[in-house]
Amino acid sequence: MKRGATVQAGYNTIAAAYLRARTTASPDVLALDQLLTRLSLGAWVLDAGCGAGLPIAARLAAAGHRVVGVDFAMAQLALARANVPGATFACQDLTALGLAPAAFDAVCSYYAIIHVPREKHAGILAAFHRVLRPGGYAFLCLGAADIDDDYDDDYFGMPMYWSHYDAPANLTLLREAGFAVHWSQFISDSLDDSPPDAGHLFVLAQKV
Repeated sequence: MKRGATVQAGYNTIAAAYLRARTTASPDVLALDQLLTRLSLGAWVLDAGCGAGLPIAARLAAAGHRVVGVDFAMAQLALARANVPGATFACQDLTALGLAPAAFDAVCSYYAIIHVPREKHAGILAAFHRVLRPGGYAFLCLGAADIDDDYDDDYFGMPMYWSHYDAPANLTLLREAGFAVHWSQFISDSLDDSPPDAGHLFVLAQKV
């Protein structure tokens, strides 16, 4: 099975179980305040890889923002539409975003880019830059370790795939894509069965 198809099939199957395992007040979720404190009421926000809409799209909507979520797992989108009825959701692949230029004030992405082959990450960041208005913000979960092709045969009972660069390389990619990095932090994984040293780089960047 191709890498993207592995991720898509996995999240279509584990959508409900993964949602039950997510927390609403862990450090990764609370870090979204780095973005929320900078947005004006009613901002247009793209949730890229929105999953089931909880907790991120729901927090964005509750803060008074207009949320558009995209994901390529239909089971996740069905949950998102039920969980965050005030938002708009569409089936799209992060590697081929079909969105208008300068349409959003901000884009956020949690635990999505890390499932895409890392040679495509520069293209994803370029697409985020394109859909943002001048001065728009990106709040992103990126890799903190150098991992090329990593597979797990039993991720919530399904095969899963990861690929990403380490933190310094990711910060360089952001700058090369036209972003100024305002804040970054390593945050440990919030899932209960994660190894103690597992975590990701969370970044707040701005289109320049």
